[in-house]
Amino acid sequence: MSHNHDHDSAQNIKVAFFLNLGFAILELIGGLLTNSLAILSDAIHDLGDAFSLGISWYLDKVSKRPRTKQFSYGLGRFSLLSALISSLVLLCGSLFIIIEAIPRLLKPEHSNAQGMIGFAVFGILVNGFAVLRLRKGKSMNEQVVSWHLFEDVLGWIAVLATGIIIYVKDIHVLDPILSLAIVLYVLLNVAKNLRKIVSLFLQSVPDGISISVIEKGIKTLASVTAVHDTHVWTLDGQHHILTTHVVIAKDTSEERALGIKHEVKEYIYTQGIEHATVETEREGEECRQKGH
Repeated sequence: MSHNHDHDSAQNIKVAFFLNLGFAILELIGGLLTNSLAILSDAIHDLGDAFSLGISWYLDKVSKRPRTKQFSYGLGRFSLLSALISSLVLLCGSLFIIIEAIPRLLKPEHSNAQGMIGFAVFGILVNGFAVLRLRKGKSMNEQVVSWHLFEDVLGWIAVLATGIIIYVKDIHVLDPILSLAIVLYVLLNVAKNLRKIVSLFLQSVPDGISISVIEKGIKTLASVTAVHDTHVWTLDGQHHILTTHVVIAKDTSEERALGIKHEVKEYIYTQGIEHATVETEREGEECRQKGH
């Protein structure tokens, strides 16, 4: 990851945090003035989002610090931790909306249509701008945060549509129906992100990388007779690490052995791996790690 992208990542989340916090405060005031429980509920949800964004911003900055003796691979996984926390907060916020929406299906409440329309337009503009800042982000943290804000954009589109319909026709039950539809859509994406994040924490092979393909490619190199004990994992979804044992001919010279190791690493780097540890073994040499 380049220094510029590191800076952009933290800056994008910082902008999203202040936008979300400021807008949540305005929502609280607007919800009280319009006597709209829908807007107040969304304000509480946005305050939760702001809290999550604050954590994301802080942990994203921590993840850029250089490695230490305690964290020998660096602090990149703090960004992944932030993505996990953000996903859980988003999940809780969605469940809160479901709990609020179900009773309104049975007993719709009156809302101030004009106030809903005004806040909806403002909400779409503010959250839409933040989403555009984060949608192009490459880190898992930026992607999860963008879903926070994209959920808010969808929510405000629903509020706008509902406000317009209520202004024309008094059909208040549309508000909870649209809210539930949006939440279900968002929950599907939250579940997808959570599954990916948990998989990365459990050190699964990153998407788009195949151990069998890499081992097959290494075997095509001259003097390599076998490859085993290959492991691939990722720090944060972007920075991938590989370790492998390469078996070479018994009579290979030390100079050639070093050349083979260099060739193997160069090949591995072309497969999207940033850090590779290659151990060479000669035919007939016992490997205690084999099969583990």
